[in-house]
Amino acid sequence: MEADLFTAAAEERQEKDPAGSPLAARMRPRTLDEVVGQRHLLKPGSPLRRLVGESGGRGPAGPSSVVLWGPPGTGKTTLAHVVSRATDQRFVELSAISAGVKEVRAVIDGARRATGGFGKETVLFLDEIHRFSKAQQDSLLPAVENRWVTLIAATTENPYFSVISPLLSRSLLLTLEPLTDDDVRDLVRRSLTDERGLGGALTLPGEAEEHILRVAGGDARRALTVLEAAAGAALDKGETEIGLTTLEETVDRAAVKYDRDGDQHYDVASALIKSIRGSDVDAALHYLARMIEAGEDPRFIARRLMISASEDIGVADPGALPIAVAAAQAVAMIGFPEASLTLSHATIALALAPKSNSATTAIGEAMADVRKGLAGPVPAHLRDGHYQGAKKLGHAKGYVYPHNQSDGIAAQQYAPDALKDREYYTPTRHGAEARYADAVEWTRKHLGRKRS
Repeated sequence: MEADLFTAAAEERQEKDPAGSPLAARMRPRTLDEVVGQRHLLKPGSPLRRLVGESGGRGPAGPSSVVLWGPPGTGKTTLAHVVSRATDQRFVELSAISAGVKEVRAVIDGARRATGGFGKETVLFLDEIHRFSKAQQDSLLPAVENRWVTLIAATTENPYFSVISPLLSRSLLLTLEPLTDDDVRDLVRRSLTDERGLGGALTLPGEAEEHILRVAGGDARRALTVLEAAAGAALDKGETEIGLTTLEETVDRAAVKYDRDGDQHYDVASALIKSIRGSDVDAALHYLARMIEAGEDPRFIARRLMISASEDIGVADPGALPIAVAAAQAVAMIGFPEASLTLSHATIALALAPKSNSATTAIGEAMADVRKGLAGPVPAHLRDGHYQGAKKLGHAKGYVYPHNQSDGIAAQQYAPDALKDREYYTPTRHGAEARYADAVEWTRKHLGRKRS
């Protein structure tokens, strides 16, 4: 909503008594230079810099309306509030959760009066624009098109599906990236020492800091909420540091001993795959949960599952690989926390699938022979006979087309001479591979192959 005497009084009271506001609110950046992350959006001359008037921003090339799209806790609302503090324009804030067409029209009417009467332009921040219906979003078009207002719209949903095309075409789409651990770490450390934050009253050991980062999952607001709660608990105990035990008690979540860049990362990942290979679905889910709780990259887990689907299951269950690939695609689209459901789905399916490593051993033995030099020329009847002169060389001469045979099998030599009787694929009779075992036995017999 537009600032009034009550809002101004509340802000003044917050400055005098910062402890009365949440830590996340107190540590909200005052300038774009204090914003953590999103460096790609804060370069000189960027739309956001122009909105706060750092690059001129007026005249025939004034600032554009923008749609801020990104996950929760990446700074969409923060950026809007920085603009509100830095600009000399009239700033109005609405939430699509509670506002409707009536409120939007009131803002637009006020913006036109302010422009015409005082020459003061209006910035409208509309949070959660994806909650507006098409008709509600339509009501914004004239104001944006005529620049009666400069719109800053925020959304966590894909704008190409949740924002009408005419509004998108009149705005710049700015995509906010998830905050890195380093981004959140910088904010946590700043909050510990800054007078607006904890003012150096407490210290935060490294292991406790890492736990906050894992619990936050890239959400800056969540990190500061956890930090504030743990700080309060530590002060109540008369402590001078926020220890790991206090932090665990505060958030009711144990710190998982897991180093994403060290031994734990690989040990737990190895245990997950070996549990799947051993068909112990419960152990596999345990290790999956440890990786998720420790903040492991879901894409890394999905990649390991795809490898397992071919390495340990293969043709014993040909559906395992499509499940793992689908899981990887879903994970890339949805991310945590929902991705945990998809990874659980795939892990259970792979752990309970019949197992076969025949695909792994087959390609391993074939590659070993190639490395030994067991290759030899391609048989003449299999060589390409389509180019001019191939016939004179005898290429493709004598080749028998399998589809012309009654049983679909042409008894001719396919492998080079040095390998004509080699057998690499040794099927099991587990699950669906039983039919492959029957098929390979039958085809080898009809090909006239001799056992190697």
